[in-house]
Amino acid sequence: MNPANGSIGVFDSGIGGLSVANAVSRLLPRESILYVADNGRAPYGPQPPEAILAYSREITTALLASGAKMIVVACNTATAVAIDALRQEYPAVPFVGMEPALKPAAEGKRIGVLATAATLSSERYLALKDRYLSKQEVLEDACVGLVPIIEAEVPGSPRLRHTLKKILMPMVAKGIDTLVLGCTHYPMVQADIAAVCGENVRIIDPSVAAAKQVARLLPYPFVGTSGRAHNFYCTGGSVSLQRTLLGLPDLNGDRALVVPNLKLKNLPNGG
Repeated sequence: MNPANGSIGVFDSGIGGLSVANAVSRLLPRESILYVADNGRAPYGPQPPEAILAYSREITTALLASGAKMIVVACNTATAVAIDALRQEYPAVPFVGMEPALKPAAEGKRIGVLATAATLSSERYLALKDRYLSKQEVLEDACVGLVPIIEAEVPGSPRLRHTLKKILMPMVAKGIDTLVLGCTHYPMVQADIAAVCGENVRIIDPSVAAAKQVARLLPYPFVGTSGRAHNFYCTGGSVSLQRTLLGLPDLNGDRALVVPNLKLKNLPNGG
């Protein structure tokens, strides 16, 4: 296989990484994407670091064996826990991870951060906060239970909106002017988040910045003549993934297949 015709491997604990994959597809319209949603073991946030690292290793190995030419860890929790180890284990492979966008948030005065408990307690996040937000007031919420709701509910659902109000209204009441979406699931319901926060809160979604980093690090740009093919696999059911894809035309238009209940060792060749 010509490595230039390999796929960009992307993984997350569920549908959240589709926000990143969609941004990548929009920026690099000739590239194919091989996506793994590990929803059979989600959510990652409450799980111990050793489990998250093991999952990330397993998925990365499967993606590379399937012909991925680079890996996008489209999960803030997996990035915080596993990406340094993955880079050491695969030094020739370009990796792009997700970090809470604290640097652009530094323009604000009172910052809200939504992220999982694993991300908020990670050395990577704490170092970023110390570097960029040491002079600002930072309000954090681990958003317990939000990821499963995003996976199960459609945007705008009463249950989703009720949960977001419980999380966000205390921050809004304390006067946040900037909100960082520190989990790739959260941009999937950004309209709901904005509706709760109001127009005076700037919301920062890091997916576009991640896509630009993919473009910078892409080792072998596509050189073939055949059309691209996006392939989506999940270790659990596929209902939420298929539903979400319908609203993401940059991915949905070229979808080749969606495979549920995947055993990672059986991941087909994605090139």
